[in-house]
Amino acid sequence: MSPVTWMALLGAIALEVAGTTLLQASQQFTRAWPTAGMAVCYGLAFYLLSIALKQMPVGIAYAIWSGLGVVLISVIGTVAFRQRLDLPAIAGLAMIVGGVVVINLFSKTVGH
Repeated sequence: MSPVTWMALLGAIALEVAGTTLLQASQQFTRAWPTAGMAVCYGLAFYLLSIALKQMPVGIAYAIWSGLGVVLISVIGTVAFRQRLDLPAIAGLAMIVGGVVVINLFSKTVGH
């Protein structure tokens, strides 16, 4: 897998997390700037994901995208929006991270 593929996927994840953060800040689309920023972030995220999909299987790309996105947005929710995570939520997030690690380290589907 080329470095461009991984950079595109990581960029897509970062923009999706930024878009989701702005979605929360948009207050159900009632604030113009967060809403506009959200739309731009999501659009760019999907564009970068499409670049990653040129070399990466869609299931693997989506597993990494969604797994890391869930963990990152949970951290942002905790820090920026003062949302609390209980022990089962933290355990579940740890399992998601573990799944992403297993896919990347042991799956022959992901080219190294």
